Amino acid sequence: MSGRDINNIIEIMKHDFHSALLNPIVITVLIAIIILPSLYAIINIEACWDPYEKTGNMKFAVANLDNGTTYNNMSINVGNELVNTLKNNTDFNWVFVSESELREGVKNGTYYSGIIIPQNLSENVVSISSEHPKTAILYYIVNDKTNPVAPRIAQQGANAVYKEMNAKIVEFINLAAYSKLGQLQSSLSSGSAKLSSGAVQLSGGAGQIQAGAGQVSSGAGQIQAGASQVSGGAQQVSEGSAKVQQGAAQIQSSIDPSTLPEGKIKQVVVGSLNLANASSQVAGGSGNLAQSSSQLAMGSSQLAQGSLSLAAGASLLSSSASSALYAAAAALGGASSSLAGVTGINESVLGQYFYSPINLEKVNLYQASNYGSQVAPFYLVLSMWVGAVITCVMIRPGISAGTKYSPLEMYFGKLGFYIVMALLQSAVTITLAFIIGIDIDNPIMFIFSCMLVSVVFMILIYSFISALGQVGKGLSILLLVFQISGTGGIYPIEIMDPIFKVLYPFLPMTYAINIIRESALGLLWSNYIPSFLVLLGILVATVIICLLIKDKADEAAHYFESKLEESDLF
Repeated sequence: MSGRDINNIIEIMKHDFHSALLNPIVITVLIAIIILPSLYAIINIEACWDPYEKTGNMKFAVANLDNGTTYNNMSINVGNELVNTLKNNTDFNWVFVSESELREGVKNGTYYSGIIIPQNLSENVVSISSEHPKTAILYYIVNDKTNPVAPRIAQQGANAVYKEMNAKIVEFINLAAYSKLGQLQSSLSSGSAKLSSGAVQLSGGAGQIQAGAGQVSSGAGQIQAGASQVSGGAQQVSEGSAKVQQGAAQIQSSIDPSTLPEGKIKQVVVGSLNLANASSQVAGGSGNLAQSSSQLAMGSSQLAQGSLSLAAGASLLSSSASSALYAAAAALGGASSSLAGVTGINESVLGQYFYSPINLEKVNLYQASNYGSQVAPFYLVLSMWVGAVITCVMIRPGISAGTKYSPLEMYFGKLGFYIVMALLQSAVTITLAFIIGIDIDNPIMFIFSCMLVSVVFMILIYSFISALGQVGKGLSILLLVFQISGTGGIYPIEIMDPIFKVLYPFLPMTYAINIIRESALGLLWSNYIPSFLVLLGILVATVIICLLIKDKADEAAHYFESKLEESDLF
């Protein structure tokens, strides 16, 4: 770039500033252009400052038809309890009406939405503790035609009723189960006492068995002694019987009665033989009797020993059963005591515990004090792009064709005025941002980032229009349309249409929002620096492309604009 080029550039700049300052109307228009973009940002941020803070003005209808019911001789009306809770809730303007009024009011737009509590609500809630539980139902009616956002805000009211309703149901279910635990605790305590009493009785019976076992043991000793005597006597009888039988046999073998003459001698001999035979039979019977007596004595002894073992076993069994019952009674008593510790808890505290047994502890990183501050980076950046578009459309960038200036001189000569306008626009926007109280973590970086973004956008759009004329204006508007949804300023880019996911890394506002968000809500250099460098890279690339095509595009742009002017429409 030669000295002549620089002088021409300075000459163009002086002309522009001179023209702007000498004409009051021009000054008025420029002031409007400077202020208008900031209003676009501030008004939108203020409108989004805390939208849910003012929901108390929205009418939300409730129709309570619940007839109530009884449970354990206690009256329950979940609908009335719900209504009483909502009367103390200021999130919405709760209006309690009849069912017909609710339906008609939601239909004609008087109420954005409403909830109908049916007649059998309490009955269905209580049925949960029966063998045939029924689902409790609330009827939510919403008019989606009234406003695109209102039904979604009203959904928060429906959720509040729904959560409160579920809290009542959960509380009832768990307190019902809690009462069953109380009954179980009572039964365990009673069973423990009965087992303990039975153990005492068994223990007493075991003592009696022990005493009886001692008597049986003593009798068994006497039976054993008597059995020994019987056995000895049976042995003597057996031996005597044997001798008698032997003598009788000798008599029979030595005397033959048939050889004796008839008379008294023969009669005596025959009588003696008969007596010998009878004695032999009597001796044999005595021997058998003696053997039987001996066996009986031995059996009696064994019976005595068995009785003694039986008595000992019975005593042992009784003692073991008693010990087992004592152990069972102790275990049940311990379980009963444990349950007593649970069933002794205050029911209101217990209901709260059952409804929320786990608390979610939230940790906020870079927490903003309001929703307006969270969306501020998007609206600030958007206003800067809109401001650059308005400025470049209202103020003619300049075409070198038909002038003494080269395309390069015209480009840089006009650029200075646009940069000044960008700085003034950003200064107003920054001032208003501080005035309304947007959260700003790092004021110095916030001011620097806002001014940088404003200047970069102005240069980008100026370059488009300077190089391409009316086509450049159309390109600036088209980019604005895509950047509203494709930069992740409000909604996460992950949930947007695939076309926005593709465009996301190529859009200047993507990186502009990042650096202003970082400086305003919590500066993290590892996020800031990459976005800063990419934004500068887009700027440099755009300027280079613009300078390369401007030399050839100026004449075409001049011809295009002249034809538009001839129509008296542009």
